[in-house]
Amino acid sequence: MSDNHSHAEALGKRLLLSMLINLLIPALQIIGGILAGSVALLSDAVHNLGDFTALLVAYLANKVSRRGPSARHTFGLRRVEILATVINSALLGGAAVYIAVEALHRLAHPTDVSVNLVIWFALIGIVGNGLSAILLHKDSGQSLNARGAFLHMLGDLLTSVAVLTGALIMRFFEFPWIDPVLSLVIVAYISYNSVLLLKAAIHVLMDGTPKGVDLETVRAEIEAISGVNSVHYMHAWSLEEKPLALTCHMVVGDQLISTSKTLIEMIYTNLLERFEINHPVLQFETKVCGQGQLLCQMISE
Repeated sequence: MSDNHSHAEALGKRLLLSMLINLLIPALQIIGGILAGSVALLSDAVHNLGDFTALLVAYLANKVSRRGPSARHTFGLRRVEILATVINSALLGGAAVYIAVEALHRLAHPTDVSVNLVIWFALIGIVGNGLSAILLHKDSGQSLNARGAFLHMLGDLLTSVAVLTGALIMRFFEFPWIDPVLSLVIVAYISYNSVLLLKAAIHVLMDGTPKGVDLETVRAEIEAISGVNSVHYMHAWSLEEKPLALTCHMVVGDQLISTSKTLIEMIYTNLLERFEINHPVLQFETKVCGQGQLLCQMISE
């Protein structure tokens, strides 16, 4: 638990630094977008402002999730980070709608763009967003909340690259439509990531089986351990993306509780090393109960 706490604390510091970076960048880009008349640069700035809000939500969720379990919340408040992911998905969707409206308006009413200004401000965006993405990359594989923040930063980085590309094209060719067209490409990318984030968050909130965990494989691994006769009524879920929890009924030979310690340790080690399941709860039985199926049929009376 101390490792999880230290990791969460380190993530909080990186989120805070990324917030500061993403407050400065859009302020500069808005000024540059207005001066240059670039909707792509303005859309990038709006996206960055949305990402500042997203980082703020992720940071606050990270702070709250560090609270330990209580009588009211026996698992603690880890799922606050999943709620933050849902909010961030909505922010991404809102940003996409705004950018799309502005881009379509600019396609219908083309205006001149100050290419040199766009290039310089796009470069600022690339440096700042690139730094933020690097800061959050390490945590993106450990937490869905961190992954959402990282994808925001990666999206900003690619957006700035697209803005720079469009400006370079316009420097050599008379293509006034390239700026809003690239903005629509940005919209497609943002929307795609928004849907992925929302899908992953809803899966966790609905207590879906964690990604990469196949219950049949888990059962086979446990039943292969000497001393385990069979496994049934299995549940697997996660509080956020990790840690992973699992409960199951396990048929073993009749024995004293004190003699089962070695068997329990073997099962725990296997689950952790093979499936990264670090919160298993095992119910030992001497005979199969109920239907003996892999999944428990929970019927409301």
